[in-house]
Amino acid sequence: MARLVYGMNVSLDGYVDHEKFGPDEVLFRHFIEQVRTSAGSIYGRRLYEIMRYWEQDDPEWTPDLHEFAAAWRAEPKWVVSRTLTSVGPNATLVADDVEGVVGRLKQEREGDLYVGGPVLAHSLTGLIDEYRLCVHPVVLGGGDPLFVGPRPPLRLVMHRRIGGEAIELTYVPA
Repeated sequence: MARLVYGMNVSLDGYVDHEKFGPDEVLFRHFIEQVRTSAGSIYGRRLYEIMRYWEQDDPEWTPDLHEFAAAWRAEPKWVVSRTLTSVGPNATLVADDVEGVVGRLKQEREGDLYVGGPVLAHSLTGLIDEYRLCVHPVVLGGGDPLFVGPRPPLRLVMHRRIGGEAIELTYVPA
């Protein structure tokens, strides 16, 4: 049985913004391995459209960028959207019964299934087994909050520094 993990990069003040800050080299290597070994990822439309950047292949990329792109392309993906009519390679569109689909994926797969995007994660709160938050020393002062709506009660089970600046906090539902 798979575990559903909500994992995001987050600012000190609780916001996510993929354009304002990102991982250093060590944390990026951590993400390469995470994607390579995952049971798959479940994306909301907005985050999936951002991540589709990795479908291309840029000859000017570093070896790490090429490696991440290859791992991301190979990873199974489910995209939750009522507006998209198609998704890219190795991706499945989920338009209805999201909780049912995710529940079945948890039963059918082994390992960690990652859910990305605050709105989607909020809709799946009852199914999330673990929250992995990579906190960066950045204050955004606004934007998309990590948690949309009421925050679930959580219990810290692990913390570790990854790279030069990020702290990964791992929580489980309390």
